[in-house]
Amino acid sequence: MTYVVVARYRTKDGAQDTVLPLLDTVAAASRQEPGNLAYRVHQGTEDPRAVVLYEEYASEGDFTAHCATEHFQEIVLGKVVPLLESRDVLRCAPRPGVGA
Repeated sequence: MTYVVVARYRTKDGAQDTVLPLLDTVAAASRQEPGNLAYRVHQGTEDPRAVVLYEEYASEGDFTAHCATEHFQEIVLGKVVPLLESRDVLRCAPRPGVGA
């Protein structure tokens, strides 16, 4: 059973051009982590300040390990979060018995 995280960010005015390359760096590093199945960065087509991250892990423990990595701590928490107007993180697990 996989563990999914969907994060929705809204950058401060004009900060998206700084935030997006930082998140691209995090995505590339995160995809190399054991237990990471997917890490995608999306930008809003109608609102370029809207950013959505789709992350998929083999387990909740793999996501917890991701949060302890140097790239998450230094880039996401240290550089990206200060440039955000809002941040919402939704953690999800598949419903038992419901197939793809």
